[in-house]
Amino acid sequence: MTGEFSVIDLIWNASFVVQLVMLLLLLASIASWAVIIDKRKLLKQAVDDADEFEQSFWSGIDLTKFYRDIAEGTRTALGMAGIFKAGYSEFGRLREESGMSSGALVQGAQRAMNVTQMREVDRLEQNLAFLATVASTSPYVGLFGTVWGIMSAFYSLQGAQSVTIALVAGPISEALIATAMGLFAAIPAQIAYNRYADQVDRLEVRYDTFTEELSSILERSAVRRAKASAGTAG
Repeated sequence: MTGEFSVIDLIWNASFVVQLVMLLLLLASIASWAVIIDKRKLLKQAVDDADEFEQSFWSGIDLTKFYRDIAEGTRTALGMAGIFKAGYSEFGRLREESGMSSGALVQGAQRAMNVTQMREVDRLEQNLAFLATVASTSPYVGLFGTVWGIMSAFYSLQGAQSVTIALVAGPISEALIATAMGLFAAIPAQIAYNRYADQVDRLEVRYDTFTEELSSILERSAVRRAKASAGTAG
């Protein structure tokens, strides 16, 4: 290969199969970066919402007023707010039904909170599997392009009376670009997947903890109401 080294020239002169592999890897890289940027915004917002909710919730605010603010839309009903809304709403609905024990009230509220939490975690995990797929498959796709390009390079040399490094350097360099592009697509996707999966796990732990804490609050409220009802009846 003569002249100045140019990646563009290597890509342009590569075989059709290698070019197709490069195109697929480029599209995968662009798509993964779109997911990375979108997921970063989503998880940052989820963490900020959780921090803000916990600060308000543990400030001593009246839970009924707090629930009303969320139900009327003056507060965000995602994340912990959504879990609280589902649990408190179900608790209030079941409490209106006669004959239910304190344990049954809390269990009903917990089921509502667990369903909302699973939906929220699913929303946060959306497209993480795509990042994992790009991270795990891109190097192999790039390797396939490289192997194909090297095979084509050596096949084109059949019948040549003499083979020098200059004859194979260009085609092999073109083929190796596919491996480089595979790593270019895989590394950011792998880093982002590890980071975002960890953030989702941490948020899920916070949601679990809040569900247990709210269940304890609701249980104490149900017991006090039962005692008050028993005292009135007596």
